[in-house]
Amino acid sequence: MIGKAVGYTQGQRMNDIKRILSIDGGGIKGVIPAAFLAAIEESTGKRIVDHFDLIAGTSTGGIIALGLGLGMSAAEILEFYESEGPHIFSQENTKVKQTLYGRLVSKYRRGARNARRVVVPKYNPEALKVALENAFKDRRLGDSATRLVIPAFDCNRREVHIFKTSHHERLVTDWKTDAVSVALATAAAPTYLPGQTMDNGVTLLDGGIWANNPVGLAAVEAVGMLRWAPDRLRILSLGCSEEAITIPDNAGMLGFALKMADIFMLGQSRGAFGTAKLLTGHTEADPRVFRYQYIAPMGKFMLDGAKDIPRLKGIGANMAREASPLISGIFLSQARVPFEPCHR
Repeated sequence: MIGKAVGYTQGQRMNDIKRILSIDGGGIKGVIPAAFLAAIEESTGKRIVDHFDLIAGTSTGGIIALGLGLGMSAAEILEFYESEGPHIFSQENTKVKQTLYGRLVSKYRRGARNARRVVVPKYNPEALKVALENAFKDRRLGDSATRLVIPAFDCNRREVHIFKTSHHERLVTDWKTDAVSVALATAAAPTYLPGQTMDNGVTLLDGGIWANNPVGLAAVEAVGMLRWAPDRLRILSLGCSEEAITIPDNAGMLGFALKMADIFMLGQSRGAFGTAKLLTGHTEADPRVFRYQYIAPMGKFMLDGAKDIPRLKGIGANMAREASPLISGIFLSQARVPFEPCHR
């Protein structure tokens, strides 16, 4: 089946609004948006995937996006993080760590993994691969019930790489890719996990290298490729927590080096958010992009801190409790138009 992306005119009704979900990267901190969405589904009795015309996700957000598209409830995705997170990030048994000996062993193992990270990735990807295979089975990107946009990075060509469902006649390849490989590619965070080599020999790294917050990418896809009218777009953007860092204005190399990664991530996120607001015509009087992000103290949560899963879950659920009335009214008031891929 082949078709064309169709634009929208101003004469159309409010129920023709296109709703977009964007989910940041952040490792195990993906528990926050997973818990947020699970709480929304529980309180409304509605499935997220039935109400969003496009979902964009980077790294851990890409795993959530794939799970939603492939029919998992947000509660099932949250349970995936709770049950598999400690195995993926090699966390020791909590009861063992309560003893002095257990704490010393745990501290030694963490130190060994951090030392390993200097020369090779900190974790073996096999645990993540097995967990994803159990969750996604042998399904492909093209099996998604809605449009997906999942960023990665081609380390050999030094170019961005974006996985997309076949939501435009030009998109003829990615839909055939197995979902597990897509997830492993977008989540291959440098120094934590090795790059994912695809069946065609392309080696990909985490999309967070350039689009950790994919909200700008989602807006560009909607306006540039799908030709959806900007004033018909509503975007829900979910973060995985952000540290309240202080950016020095007169530091030397060392002062900046200690915060460089955080500064770059913050700058990318702010730029993406600004892009989405500009493309949609967002104003304070007529909001079209809605961002939910938890601001954490410095060093509070780590990308691989599986021990923090209960706290992260609580943060996401509580944020959803406050946001639920607005989310229900803007994003869940009606089901999306069924997605018909251009290629099957």
